Amino acid sequence: MLSRLCGFGRDVMLAAFVGTGPVADAFVVAFRLPNLFRRLFAEGAFNSAFVPLFARSVEEDGEKGARKFAGEIAAGLFWTLIVILALAEVFMPLLVHLLAPGYYSDPAKFDLTVLMSRIAFPYLLFMSMLAFVSGILNTFQRFLAAALAPVMLNVVMIAVLAAIGIYGMEPDQTTGVLLVSGVAVAGVVQLGVVAIGLKRLGFSVPIMRPRWTPSVKRLLVLGVPGVIAGGITQINITVGTIIASLESSANSYLYYADRIYQLPLGVVGIAIGVVLLPSLTRQLRSGQEAQVYHSQNRAMEFALALTLPAAVALVIIPDTVIAVLFQRGQFSDAAVEQTALALMAFAFGLPAFVVNKVLSPGFFAREDTKTPMYFAGVAMMVNVTLSILLFPAYKHVGIAIGTTAAGWVNTSLLAFVLWRRGHFVVDTALLKRIPLLGLASALMGVVVYGGTLVLEPLSTSHFFIVRASELVLLVLIGLISFGILVQLTGTVDFRAQIQKLRR
Repeated sequence: MLSRLCGFGRDVMLAAFVGTGPVADAFVVAFRLPNLFRRLFAEGAFNSAFVPLFARSVEEDGEKGARKFAGEIAAGLFWTLIVILALAEVFMPLLVHLLAPGYYSDPAKFDLTVLMSRIAFPYLLFMSMLAFVSGILNTFQRFLAAALAPVMLNVVMIAVLAAIGIYGMEPDQTTGVLLVSGVAVAGVVQLGVVAIGLKRLGFSVPIMRPRWTPSVKRLLVLGVPGVIAGGITQINITVGTIIASLESSANSYLYYADRIYQLPLGVVGIAIGVVLLPSLTRQLRSGQEAQVYHSQNRAMEFALALTLPAAVALVIIPDTVIAVLFQRGQFSDAAVEQTALALMAFAFGLPAFVVNKVLSPGFFAREDTKTPMYFAGVAMMVNVTLSILLFPAYKHVGIAIGTTAAGWVNTSLLAFVLWRRGHFVVDTALLKRIPLLGLASALMGVVVYGGTLVLEPLSTSHFFIVRASELVLLVLIGLISFGILVQLTGTVDFRAQIQKLRR
């Protein structure tokens, strides 16, 4: 939550000082390139394969064997990243041309994007090693350092943007270079945070030369499907970026909308996934099948309880959210309107994106990375097809609709196959609570919509504090009404939950 709130602060400042012009478009692509490769090779693919194998090594070989395993994997990962980094720096113009072909018609914008991408790309190395260290920490049930690391990216970026604002710098090449330099520096800081966490754990990773060992081979066997699945996911994002580059400011609209719906996804979905994977792996290794089902059901329940009302709220008041958070400086009325439309389209897919994070560990904990890969391929075809078909009529909103539809297809396939295999047994409590959560969320939406009608005069005020007050009041109305509704419908017994929390 702290990371996302700091991220909002960063994006508010980015919107005010950079807006949605050429520098903002260049920054979105420059920042997306290392993140694309990071998610492809590190976070998703690497952790889905590494955490179950490392957990097995800890259980079967003890700490000494686990250190040896970690050293072998670290050596292979580090030198692979060095090669990728060197190739990317040389062929950066080609990468930018592939990712944002629409920029090629504007030489100044294209050259700026290439320069910014070269400066930002080393972020990949630091973040990939961070994913490796985080996997070790998470296996030992240490989650704080890895969760705190993203906060540091936003702290560094806020400092850079504050300097840009203080000196009144215009959105130009110097501003862009400063922004991506902040990204690279933040990578070093983030890796430092998890390295300190690893030192406090007392677990050291030996420095070794890269070798072809059974451990590396097994990781590749499990990791390659994850890389392909992650690659398919990134192709979705890349196709969206390519298509959006054909419309001026479209990448910026999608970026700002993405930042909003990533709040519940990052706080709820990713957090659940990070904790659930090592937990399920440990329970399966111990033969605790009943505990596995219980963990999955409660994770699903928790995810939907926090995600459904958030999705409904973002569908009903996207313009209010965008206006209060971003409308100042370079961010115009038109930018608010177009970003709000994209946010509304993304919001319909939010429950699917979060539930995906609950279901995927059910495959990864059993060392099955191929099935999610196949389903990601199907989702990619849905996303690409819809984005291409809808873009001429709906522009960037069509891309957001394609992303949402693909999310639902992927999640539905994961749920069906887990259920068919008997790896996810839905209990009575979950069957009862899902419809009730849906009903409570829908009724909350009606209450919030009524609140927008009553508070409408506040939205037209020229004073930011008045418009911000409207958003705060609407959020409070939503929270209170949802809390009352889930209690009245019997979805949640707050008294029992408080007792559990105390225990």
